[in-house]
Amino acid sequence: MNIIASSDSAYFPSAPSLSSQTTTAVQSRAVGPDVLRSLAILLVMLVHLPVEATPTLLVDVRKYAWLGVDIFFVLSGFLIGTQLFKELSRTNGVDLKSFYLRRVFRIFPAFFAVLGLYAIFPILRDAPTMQPIWSFATFTVNFNFDPRVGRAFSQAWSLCVEEHFYLVLPLLILLIHRWISVSWTLAIAGAIVIGGMTLRYTLWESQVGTLVDAGKLRDAFAVYLRDVYYPTYTRLDGLMFGVMLAAARFFKPKLCQRYTPPRVAIPVGIAFIVAALALFSIRGPLAGTNLFLVFQAQLGSVVGFPLISIGIALILGAMLDLEHVLRRWPVPGTVMVATLSYSLYLTHKSVFHIDRLVLGEENLQGSFGFMVYLVTSFAVATVLWLCVERTFLLLRDRVLSPGK
Repeated sequence: MNIIASSDSAYFPSAPSLSSQTTTAVQSRAVGPDVLRSLAILLVMLVHLPVEATPTLLVDVRKYAWLGVDIFFVLSGFLIGTQLFKELSRTNGVDLKSFYLRRVFRIFPAFFAVLGLYAIFPILRDAPTMQPIWSFATFTVNFNFDPRVGRAFSQAWSLCVEEHFYLVLPLLILLIHRWISVSWTLAIAGAIVIGGMTLRYTLWESQVGTLVDAGKLRDAFAVYLRDVYYPTYTRLDGLMFGVMLAAARFFKPKLCQRYTPPRVAIPVGIAFIVAALALFSIRGPLAGTNLFLVFQAQLGSVVGFPLISIGIALILGAMLDLEHVLRRWPVPGTVMVATLSYSLYLTHKSVFHIDRLVLGEENLQGSFGFMVYLVTSFAVATVLWLCVERTFLLLRDRVLSPGK
């Protein structure tokens, strides 16, 4: 996440007239990305909350709260893409050392602090079994991540996807920026989308479908997560559409104004997301099996992810265009939640596990359990942010921007 730590602040054009010749941009805390980031982390926290501790009004929302990860992916693609395009237009290059060091200072300290606690104190683990520590430390845990073998700290899979994205995107931009064109950009994006759909279909047919046909539904769901849902090469849609949004807004702002104004982007974006969620609800041969009420079946898995990503990208673009409106009516607590989102992401599963150990699972039902979950999660996240995140961000600024 990160997904969650994709950027230290939101970059957005200061005026619609920005073009590819722009060499400066206003760096500011944009309301739109903060609202989406806050929504994303709250959804991620909800999807990991047991049904018994979920308020009745949120039970149906919980079924689709996995959408929070896709929001994070689009945000990461947009924010990191904009950061790189801004530097490219200003210097005709990318300072790889500075970029990677900033990512290291942003991601590693809090992550390895939490991973260390998981390794040293098994009581903190939110599940009895855990993947090998080395796979977390090398950000490769999302490859061959079988939940039947170990589920503790499972949310780290999405951070691995982000780390691979951070590693590759600057290099890719440096390699192709001199000759890339609109047509080539669209061709690459199309290839990524079609390739991802083909790969997910093939993996479903060869790995998941055979288990479904054999009636081994629990194994089928675990294999679906392992082979279709977690790997980086199957989850590029959100990141890619985020980068596409960044490129379109930075290099072709007039086209964005003409074809995707908020009055168009918002309803179309919502329509894409609703269509995707409808596809995820079509369970085909899995219909009627209680175990798979939230199972993402083949049709949704193949085409649902790109549809969701397009929808989120359109809504994000519209929110950036409506920044002046959003600033007049800020959502209370948004900045706080967005600021703590990475620490919340890293700790929320372990926190509720400790809540259950201390208070008893039977005492954490319904709305009371939900409130305990929120209060303790935010308390722990605040401590992690103050003691680790903020400390290393200040150190990063001192190391990379001396004298400022």
